[in-house]
Amino acid sequence: MHKKKQYILFFVMILLMFADPILASAKNKADSYKAGQLPNILWITSEDNSPLLGCYGDTFATTPNLDKLASEGFLYTHAYANSPVCSPARNTIITGVYAASNGNEHMRSNYKKSETVKTYPEFLREAGYYCTNNSKTDYNCSNIDPQQIWDESSTKAHYKNRGKGQPFFAVFNLMVSHESQIHPWTPTEKLRHKPENVKLPPHHPDTKEMRHDWAQYYDKVEDMDTQVGELLKELEESGEAENTIVFYYADHGGVLARSKRYVFETGTWVPFILRIPEKFKQFFPAEKPGSKVGRMVSFVDLVPTLLSIIGTPVPDYLQGDAFLGNQKTEAPEYVHMTRGRMDERIDLSRAVRDKKFRYIRNYMPFRIYLQHLDYLFKAASAASWEKAFYAGECNTLQSKAFQTKAVEELYDTQNDPWELNNLATDPAYSDVLKRMRKENYRWMAEVKDVGVIPETEYLSRAGAESMYDYMHSENCPFSEILKAAELATLPGQGNILAYVEMLKNKDNAIRYWGATGLLIHKENAHSALSDLKKAANDQAASVASLAAETLYELGEKESAYVTYKRLLTDKNYSLSDRNFALNSIDAKNIRTPELETIVKQLYESQIESLKGFARYSAYDVLMSEYLLKKWDLFN
Repeated sequence: MHKKKQYILFFVMILLMFADPILASAKNKADSYKAGQLPNILWITSEDNSPLLGCYGDTFATTPNLDKLASEGFLYTHAYANSPVCSPARNTIITGVYAASNGNEHMRSNYKKSETVKTYPEFLREAGYYCTNNSKTDYNCSNIDPQQIWDESSTKAHYKNRGKGQPFFAVFNLMVSHESQIHPWTPTEKLRHKPENVKLPPHHPDTKEMRHDWAQYYDKVEDMDTQVGELLKELEESGEAENTIVFYYADHGGVLARSKRYVFETGTWVPFILRIPEKFKQFFPAEKPGSKVGRMVSFVDLVPTLLSIIGTPVPDYLQGDAFLGNQKTEAPEYVHMTRGRMDERIDLSRAVRDKKFRYIRNYMPFRIYLQHLDYLFKAASAASWEKAFYAGECNTLQSKAFQTKAVEELYDTQNDPWELNNLATDPAYSDVLKRMRKENYRWMAEVKDVGVIPETEYLSRAGAESMYDYMHSENCPFSEILKAAELATLPGQGNILAYVEMLKNKDNAIRYWGATGLLIHKENAHSALSDLKKAANDQAASVASLAAETLYELGEKESAYVTYKRLLTDKNYSLSDRNFALNSIDAKNIRTPELETIVKQLYESQIESLKGFARYSAYDVLMSEYLLKKWDLFN
């Protein structure tokens, strides 16, 4: 009995030790609520829209509520999504780390997030906020659980459910401007914005479908603006407007073809408006409301900015810059954007933007811009563009979308806002080109860009870890891989001997870049035929596919056929491996009776098990389906 009393006394002492700091913390939070030291934050995001708003100078737009918000707040003129598509963009937003650094830049990926990287609702809840999400998540990784990181994440989530006096952080996601909203065809007579009044971008052909989809899209932006107005009215009626900072932004640009998914201005430039009450004027980014703010900001800056506003120290691993609050940094000179696989279509590009120029580095320049992507081509406008091109009805600018890319692109965005005139080979801009190229390499090295490793390698390299953790480990020869990627994609004649040596490297990714270099510089690769034939037998699907593609280009078609057959029929290869091979087959329009049979069997063996949206994660099935339609074998 005596020992039992001792145990009880011991546990009481332990509880008292922890009780004081817990109670003190609770008291401090309660005091801050009472004093109104922590602002509420209302975060309104819209889907898939560029700054097609009246307040950004678009006279065709009907956006009175956002125009009013801008007049009461601060309109950012240089705000960017770091990825031009939903899921990777949201991965960056929720973590404060580039999706290309997390290992989550590919559209519809399910790879792990590092435990080192926290989500911003976790920080906010630790500071006492009631955090709600209504209701889109789409974080593009396997181990962010919305039910764990938010107080509530659902269609009913709302700041009104918070505790008395508790500050709130509330997200409302508006889907009405999403790409899917132009897939159903609205009768022309019902459109509020008339197709005949649309001013088409110069890169879009003047088709009936293109004009219609532009007009319908402006209607959807107007509908989105109405919903913003309803949310702002609700905030006013709650009595919390004077205590609440309002953020409005779109999750990336969009939405007609060559915007969403592309690292041009049309895919990455977003509307971004802040309204800050007078009581929190210490956060004003300019002297007075109604001002325009020219600072370069991007989504990777959002987490450090939130932490700076609420007074939580910004962790070193975060990759952005706070643009408000007591930890505000100097304005960055550049923002960075990335493009990886878009559903079933494989590509890799990086972009750097300063206030005047955009530099793009294409690491797969042998792929055309407007690859036929199942979801994108559900829009009648996209299908009409493709049809017009193959009918010979597109001019030089409009035809560019269906041609392969230059390794480097450089655009003067002030004088060429649609980014149509590539200045990369203009001697007058050589200094700008070198500066931007250097910045791209510096940034990739700094964030340990996962994109330099083919996605086919992710699971074998990371194992149970995240790719972020793998890239930061001693097991990853990152510097060597990055140098290989840079060397493989150099403009000009290329270094054939160096690419052949890379093909012999023990690391799959370096061999991949050797194959890439030979494909890009295929005109000079005849001396590497024997090495390419060996590479076509490589067990790494990405290496073998590109080696086979180069062999096909050099006239060694039988060797290419054998490789593609192996990659599509060997059961040891994954969905990602098969998809890589199918992309290669399509790019070169490779077709044999045997490949036709294999592709048809691949499609038929899986399609029955894929229902609804699941098919958009079955990239090899989507590619097989497209090839069968293209070959007119679908029956």
